[in-house]
Amino acid sequence: MPQDAAAPLDMVFAALADPTRRAILSMLLEDDMAVTDVAEPFQMSLAAISKHLMVLADAGLITQEKRGRVKWCKLEPDALRAASVWMQGFGQFDPVDLDQFERFLATELDDAAEADPHP
Repeated sequence: MPQDAAAPLDMVFAALADPTRRAILSMLLEDDMAVTDVAEPFQMSLAAISKHLMVLADAGLITQEKRGRVKWCKLEPDALRAASVWMQGFGQFDPVDLDQFERFLATELDDAAEADPHP
């Protein structure tokens, strides 16, 4: 991936690296929220939350808009698409179904035992 094309992806992963920002994204899955409501569950200043929100906005993960005197945050639903597509490239192998694998081994061992009754 060329460096210029990787820059937005780098910003997304940098934004996701922080647990506070991931928690904010989880909160915004429910609905749009006012900045003051986003800040409420955290033990940090409104200014610190605003910095986290700016990182999320710069990465394109959220948008912010002013409605009257209140600033609202909204999750951007397609924002993680590029990161998801990139990560799926590493999931090229199907997960192993352990139950099915156990049944396969049992069948193979039974067949081997029947073919050679004298170990």
